[in-house]
Parts: sequence; C-alpha cells; structure tokens
Amino acid sequence: MSQEQVSYLELLARGAAAEAYDRPVLLARASGAGPEALAELEKAKQLALRVRAELEGRRRREAELSALFETAHDLAGLRDLDAVLRAIVQRARSLLGTEVAYLSLNDPAAGDTYMRVTEGSVSARFQQLRLGMGEGLGGLVAQTARPYVTDNYFEDARFQHTRTIDSAVGDEGLVAILGVPLTLGSQVIGVLFAADRRARVFEREQVALLGSFAAHAAVAIDTANLLAETRSALAELERANDIIREHSGVIERASEVHDRLTELVLHGGGVHDVADAVSEVLGGRVEFIERGLDAAKLADGHALRDGDRWVAAVSAGGESFGALVLHGQPDLDPVDQRTLERAGLVTSLLLLARRSAGEAEQRVRGELLDDLLDAPDRDRRLLRERAARLRTDVDAPHVVLAARIDRAGAGGEADSGVRESADRQRLWSAASHLAATHGGLASARDGGTVLLLPLGPGGSAAELARQTAKHLGGALREPVTVGASAPVDSPLARPGRVAAAYGEARRCLDALRLLHRAGEGAAAEDLGFLGLLLADTRDIEGFVDRTIGQVVAYDRRRGTDLVRTMDAYFASGMSPARTKDDLHVHVNTVAQRIERIGRLLGPDWQSPARALEIQLALRLHAMSAAVAR
Repeated sequence: MSQEQVSYLELLARGAAAEAYDRPVLLARASGAGPEALAELEKAKQLALRVRAELEGRRRREAELSALFETAHDLAGLRDLDAVLRAIVQRARSLLGTEVAYLSLNDPAAGDTYMRVTEGSVSARFQQLRLGMGEGLGGLVAQTARPYVTDNYFEDARFQHTRTIDSAVGDEGLVAILGVPLTLGSQVIGVLFAADRRARVFEREQVALLGSFAAHAAVAIDTANLLAETRSALAELERANDIIREHSGVIERASEVHDRLTELVLHGGGVHDVADAVSEVLGGRVEFIERGLDAAKLADGHALRDGDRWVAAVSAGGESFGALVLHGQPDLDPVDQRTLERAGLVTSLLLLARRSAGEAEQRVRGELLDDLLDAPDRDRRLLRERAARLRTDVDAPHVVLAARIDRAGAGGEADSGVRESADRQRLWSAASHLAATHGGLASARDGGTVLLLPLGPGGSAAELARQTAKHLGGALREPVTVGASAPVDSPLARPGRVAAAYGEARRCLDALRLLHRAGEGAAAEDLGFLGLLLADTRDIEGFVDRTIGQVVAYDRRRGTDLVRTMDAYFASGMSPARTKDDLHVHVNTVAQRIERIGRLLGPDWQSPARALEIQLALRLHAMSAAVAR
C-alpha cells in the first residue's frame, strides 16, 4: 500500500471534508508522478469518497433512527402534549439542518389552520399566523394531504399567495419550505414544516424523515386527545358517582327522619324531641322559637334561608305557633329543606294535639277567672285549691288585661258576624295558651278576652300590656289591642278588686280604640290625665310625678323656683313679659328658667296636649302641698 493510499485512510479516519481528498493527487502530480500512479491515486480517491459517503449516510440514518426512537419514547410517557410536539419540531429542525421548523393544526370550527409550535422563528406575526384551507404551501398541504416542497416560496406559482401569508413569511425571511401532512387515518389534522432563509433543495430522504416525524406528531395529538377524553369521561363518572352517593345519603336521611318523626308522634313526643331528632339527622342544631320572627315571610310553609340559618314555619289553620330554626348548616339541598319543612308540620301537629288536650284545662282556667269576676263571694278556700291545681299563684301581684282583635274594614253583616265569632275563638285560644304558659288565667268575655297575668319583679302593667298585644298580634297575624289595669296585689285577698280592675282595663281598651291606637297595649299610666280619669285607683301622686316630677325634684335639690315659674307662665298666657312682672324678676331670668324647664321636660312641653297635662299636674301638686300644710 502506497503512502498516498495510507493518506486516504487517515482522511477517512478523522472524517475530513470532501475537499481534502484532492490533496494527495495534487501532491503526487506536483512531485512528477507518472500517469499510471496518478490514475491509481484517482481510483483510490473515488473509492475513499464512496466510503466517506457511505459512512456519512450511516451516521445520518443512525441519528434519524435515534431521534425517532427518542420521539417514540416521549410518546410512550406522554404527559404534556405541548412538550412532545415541541421536541418533535426541535428534532426535525436539527436533523434536516434547517433554520426554522414549525407545526400547524387544523381548526374545523374556523375552517382554517393555525400555528401551534415554532422553533427558530423570530417573527411574532409569523408565530400567530392562520392560513385558510388551500392558501399558501401549508394550506395546500392541509387541503390535499400531500407533501409539498419549494426551493423559493415567493417565486413558486403553485401556491395561492395572500398578502397576510406572504407578509408573515417575508417577516420571517423564509425562502425554501418543506411541508408534510399530519394525518389520522384519512383525515389531515395539521402540517409539519421545515424551512430555510436561503434557497435549497430538500432531498427525498429528508422529505421521508419529516414525514416520519409528522406521523409521530399525529400519534401524539391523537393520544393526547384520547387521554383528554378519557380523563373527561372519568371526571364525569366521578361526578355522577358523587351525585349518586349524595342523593343516596339524602334519601337515607329523609327516610330516617320520617321514621323518627313517626315514632315521636306515636309515642307522644314533644317539640324539643322533634328538634333533637332533626338536629341529629341534618347535622346542625335545631331550636323551636315562639316569637321574634316575621310570620308573614313564612306563610307559604317553605323553609327560608335567613343569613346563615334556615327557618321553617310552625303553623296551622292560619295561626302561627313559631318556627323551627336550623343553625350550623348554611347550605341545604332541596330534600333536606323538605325534611325541615316536614319537621315544622309535625311540630305544629304536636302543638295542636297538646292544645286539644289542654283546652279542657283552659276552660277550667276560664271558669276560675269567671268566678273571680262574677262571684267574688265564693269560698276562698275552694278558689285557692282550684288555683293551686292550675299552678296559679293567686297571692302574687297580677294585672287584669282586656284584649280584642281590631280589624280594619268589614264585609256584609252575615260575613261580619261569622268572622267576629271566629276571631273571638282564635283570640281566646291564643290568650288561653299565653295564660297557661305564664301561670295566669284567661276567659272569653264581652266580645273579647280577659286575662289575669302575674306581674314579674320590676315589671309594670303598661309593659305587660304592650308585650301581650305584641304576642297575641303575632300569633294571630291580626292587630290586637290590649288595655291593662293597675296591679292587683293579691287577687284572692280582695276578690272584688278583680272585677273592678277588669272594668278599668276595659275603659283603657276603649280609650286606646278612640285614640286610634288599635293594635297597641297600654295601661292608665300611659294615657296621661285621661288615664287618671279612667283608673279606679286615682293615682294622683303618680300622675304628678310622671308629668312634672323632674321639675319638682330639681327645685327641691337646687332651691330654685321652676314650678312657680311654670304656673305663672301658663297663667300669663305663656307670655315671658307678663310672667316677669308677676314674679318680679328680669325677663332674662324668665327665659333662662323656661330653657331649663324645656331641658327637664322635653322640647314639646309647650305643645297643647302636653301643656294641658302639665297645668293639671301643677294644680294637683298645689292642692297636695296645701293639704300637707
């Protein structure tokens, strides 16, 4: 083997460029080698170039197979579709040796194709490009499902050029472009491209290689779509399963509460037993509330959300007994809402049953009150025994109250009579229930109801009247007017005092209606000098104290003369000038005293109604002072 042939082996060993293989021939020619030696060297050169080309081809195929293998490996562990497509585009660009590679996908809804992944692109407009079907090289590939290649895009007339596409391709500076279709079966879903910014010819092997990458990309997209559909189906199944489990649990709870409530009714359970059972089933805390809720909002019988609680009415026959309130469960499904409503219905049935059982006791209570009113001379020992059986402490202070429903407007005479009778029955029923729960007595009388209720420590007859009017009005959803007597210290100590107190309560009730204060509750002390006239006790001292007591006390503490100033002020026709002459003081002194009186009695003390009461109180105060002297 000659030295020159060894040189070719060295060139092959180090992978020299093709141009380097001419050097041994040139050196031999320069050294004066003969024709035969030069021919032998030329033959060795050609052989070495063929070996080099074979080695290059094998290395290229090895790299291509390696890239395809890596792509298949990526597909096997597919987690992120964008990452797999980006890897395919990057490998295609590297193996084909192009400056740019990119992938577009078809949009069936819009009827065009759009860029999904780019590698080596520098133009934002190109990266956001959308191509209509048949437009440009990519549109043609997407439409025909065949690969297309051009060594100079702008001079190629086979493609439908548009200003938008050409501008984007021009921005990117592309010249030679190869595009192959991404197909699933017979359907084209996109195009894979390789492109250069200079003119070049893409070989058949390069077209085939890009087609292999396109096939992998199509498989990746199909796999990702299948995975997405599978995940979506699994999510739907999980949601459906959750709904089934939830509904199953709701139905079980509804069945459980139905059984529990039925058992409670059959075994004579109470309201609190119902609340405890529903609390356990619904997982919150249920309580029964008699008052403090807007009954009108609950009139339709449906459970309503009130802030972070749920409220269900407890009512029957147009009468409200209260409500069941669920705490701790702000979100209730419809079945649980109906469970709470059903519990409200069961509670109302239990209360009606209890009322039916208690009506006999209520009648006995009414008979005892009737005897206190009509037959005060009966044996007090027997009256006390009857009161003890009814758990009524007749030795404690009580207040007699007269109550009546006041309805605005009326129908015909027949309808009015029927309605008044029904109203009296409803009022007596509600009043009897109130009396029984407070240790008092109630009876129907004179077209309304009379109650004898105990007066708590620190309470007043006026406040008890207002509370009774509010309670009865709320229970009946009608305005109920209540007049109260002065407190009766011990009803059995002076039985005749009960009848007199009832007369005072009725006069107070009539006065409220004449004063257009229907629906209110009041005692004589609330009605000023009118109350003084109505009351049997004639509490003159109390009237004076309520009317001008603050001024009297101020004079006593400070040694001032405000009471005499008021008397002179009214006597002079409320003229400060004449008042100062009567008192022999400066007019500024009168003004200062009048200002002080206004602070003590309120700014309306000179109004006609207040002025009349104040003048009467001044006269009574003067008379009391004269008697005391």
